[in-house]
Amino acid sequence: MSSRPRRKTPDVPDVAVSGELFAPVGKGVELCYQTFGDPDDEPLLLVMGLGGPMTWWDPELCSMLAARGFYVIRYDNRDTGRSSRVGGRVGRAALVRAFAGARSRPPYTLDDLAEDAFGLLDHLGVESAHVAGVSMGGMIVQTMAIVKPARVRSLTSIMSTTGKRTVGWQHPSLLPSLLANRGAGREAYVKASAALWKLIGSPGFPQSDEEVRARAEETYDRGVTPEGVLRQMLAILNQPNRGPRLKSVRVPTLVVHGLADRMVHVSGGRATAAAVPGAELLLIDGMGHDLPRDLFETFAAGIRRTADRA
Repeated sequence: MSSRPRRKTPDVPDVAVSGELFAPVGKGVELCYQTFGDPDDEPLLLVMGLGGPMTWWDPELCSMLAARGFYVIRYDNRDTGRSSRVGGRVGRAALVRAFAGARSRPPYTLDDLAEDAFGLLDHLGVESAHVAGVSMGGMIVQTMAIVKPARVRSLTSIMSTTGKRTVGWQHPSLLPSLLANRGAGREAYVKASAALWKLIGSPGFPQSDEEVRARAEETYDRGVTPEGVLRQMLAILNQPNRGPRLKSVRVPTLVVHGLADRMVHVSGGRATAAAVPGAELLLIDGMGHDLPRDLFETFAAGIRRTADRA
């Protein structure tokens, strides 16, 4: 299914929003998280991608989801935002080798990141939840559905892939930007981030320079760790091919992917949907590797629709 939604800025619902809280999830890792909506509603865990703090799940989108009957939980992955930093040095040479296909032992794996997510649900007393993930977050929620299926009510995988090397590849021109030293200080980070988003953002739903800069400033102010991004990247490059195991997933599944995604080629989304029995595939014209405000209604409706199949 391919779609080109109309541009629309929805009204922002008025829902309860917590402050930023902290949860110990084991092995010395503490996650920063925030909730939207009523704890008695259906829990929905939102998982962000590489180097992305929870604030990349826009509060407007979180509020829209809460208004649809979800108790929304967003959080910083380890090595991101205000969550714990972990040890383990990763050199750029090791990343280049990993890009070329050489396997290595990363400081942690996607399974470890999935266990962090389960630890957060444990902290909140949530036995099972709907889960939605973007990019690396999609890899994490796929892993959650594979390793502990009883704890996942529905699955939404956005601009992600199965881990198979022949699908979901990055455009080769992005590698220098991904491995570039972003320099020291806030302004250097903001400029480098803005340049990257121009390369990977949605050409059909462009964000203003002001929006891109504001997001980069907020990201820097909440805490950035270049070494942590490299650790996450190595975990991604060493992920297994989940395709065969995704065939065992029986929860309602939605796969969303942009046809203009240069960070994770649309073949990754197609492969994910093909692997999960009964999965819905939503391909969006003009969408790149971000979550444009113009598509919030599309995302919220899709997650709700998928949860209703549970």
